[in-house]
Amino acid sequence: MTTATATVPQEFEALLEYLKRTRGFDVTAYKRSTLMRRVQKRMQSVDVTDFASYQDYLEVHPDEFAELFNTILINVTSFFRDQGAWDFLRTQIVPAIIAGKGPAAPIRVWGAGCASGEEAYSVAMLLAEALGPEMFRARVKIYATDVDEDTLTEARSGSYSARDVENIPADLRAKYFEPAGERFIFNKELRRGVIFGRHDLLKDAPISRIDLLICRNTLMYFNAEAQERILARFHFALEEGGYLFLGKAETLLAHGGLFVPVEMPHRLFARSSRGVVRERLLLTSQAGPPAEVPPVTNHSRLREAAFETGPLAQIVVDANGVLVAANEAARALFRLTQRDINRPLQDLEVSYRPMELRSRIEQAYSQRHPVVAKDVECTSPAGGALLLDVRIAPLLDGTGTPYGASITFSDVTSYKRLQEELYTFNQELETAYEELQSTNEELQTTNEELQSTIEELETTNEELQCTNEELETMNEELQSTNEELETMNQELRQRGEELNRTNRFLALMLSSLREGIVVVDREMRILDWNRRAEELWGLRADEVRNHHFLNLDIGLPVEQLRQPIRNALGGDGHDGELTLPARNRRGRAIRCRVTCTPMTEADQVEAVLMVMEEIPADGAGEPA
Repeated sequence: MTTATATVPQEFEALLEYLKRTRGFDVTAYKRSTLMRRVQKRMQSVDVTDFASYQDYLEVHPDEFAELFNTILINVTSFFRDQGAWDFLRTQIVPAIIAGKGPAAPIRVWGAGCASGEEAYSVAMLLAEALGPEMFRARVKIYATDVDEDTLTEARSGSYSARDVENIPADLRAKYFEPAGERFIFNKELRRGVIFGRHDLLKDAPISRIDLLICRNTLMYFNAEAQERILARFHFALEEGGYLFLGKAETLLAHGGLFVPVEMPHRLFARSSRGVVRERLLLTSQAGPPAEVPPVTNHSRLREAAFETGPLAQIVVDANGVLVAANEAARALFRLTQRDINRPLQDLEVSYRPMELRSRIEQAYSQRHPVVAKDVECTSPAGGALLLDVRIAPLLDGTGTPYGASITFSDVTSYKRLQEELYTFNQELETAYEELQSTNEELQTTNEELQSTIEELETTNEELQCTNEELETMNEELQSTNEELETMNQELRQRGEELNRTNRFLALMLSSLREGIVVVDREMRILDWNRRAEELWGLRADEVRNHHFLNLDIGLPVEQLRQPIRNALGGDGHDGELTLPARNRRGRAIRCRVTCTPMTEADQVEAVLMVMEEIPADGAGEPA
């Protein structure tokens, strides 16, 4: 599938690098499509037509940097934006947070990407109503952060126009705002509980022990990798049972291990209690050491405890082949006991199951570097099938002489399953790509027409999940200059659901075919291998995917298919069909009819579809 970054002009990338080099303004984690629209909007204001010329303009007019940065950092917000979501927060989430805390325990809220502060003050009013002003001042701290210093300065003042406060219920407006000429000033006493500060979601360590984290319509401006890093930080920041409040264009379908939905239509999620090791390791590597770490007085005991409780099964043998240590995970996986410690490894089942270890240990000793075995099959204590990555690392003394080996067993079963699911999902996305491109062009045309009559609209969500966010980004851009208008998000969301249903149906249809289906690319690497092909030849899809088709060792004489495949790749316009003698996975002699059909896109053959149909060896059932 072609990504958006593949079509980004080189001059635009040079402009971004120039901004980073000269002003330290790094926007590499932002979505390129959004950045291009924002920069082009600013270019129109100064009557510049191409990115290279705009870079020259910046060099000549240094004041333009501030205008450009203000255009890129879309500061669109309002009090109680999306009223239904805030009503749910008031009636369900705030009471749950208060009930889960002690009567005097502090309540901590983080408003990330707060812009000019409306949402931070909105949650302050809800908590003040629930606790009372006195308890609010004693217990509540609201940390409101953004990367834009100008909007933070505006937010700290707590001063808003009559139009800004018109969405606030009349009773709350009268209670928490004081008129000052044509402005309204937020209550001074409550304002002390709201702390504004500059914070970069990608670079700065997260604020910790948070009960409610509000980050609405901010994630959608970042690419998928940056979103993953930010969500890992959010997971770390939240207390057990804490809540995450996102914007209406944002979902967490790809991060189910970190958060669970509480109210999906209003984008309210709870922190998952399971935790995800990968996200915590990512965060630890970026966020620096945590505060208030107690001093360690016994390093040896700490190392032993860390080894014993490590998440990966690990054993240690000495140079004489004696098992000297096995942590808790290893003992549980291989049914080892403390009596097995100090026994020769060769006397233990783990020395040869799930794989032969002694020869690999000798190999590690002789090579002086770790030996790794991938996808080793193993049976769990509960009887389930596991896939392990086994790493045998020699332990060397100061002279380079091995005095033992550390053997680590990493369970990669879930990872392999996820790889298969992701591959299937990518195939579905490729099928939907053309229709999504057409939808995007339609929406772009609609937005240009609306621009000429209504100032600016909120636009749509990004593509499907990403498409919904991208389209909502366009809504925010339009809203930043033309105020508030409703969007077409519902229509696009329905189209996305229809596409998902269609893709699921097509995937089900492919897996249900009685014929074996194999798809190879122009290099004859296997792209797809359906269930019937597995039954015919005894190889799973994950065993053959990305392998050269002609290198397969199966009961079908694949070499005889070389020329038909080449003919199909050459685009001769005809389906190649031939019948070959073969043996299926059970060793039974069969005849197999193979039809090679070219798969074209834009008059270019991209792959070959092979349909394999089993015909009994005596010819019964073969068409006349």
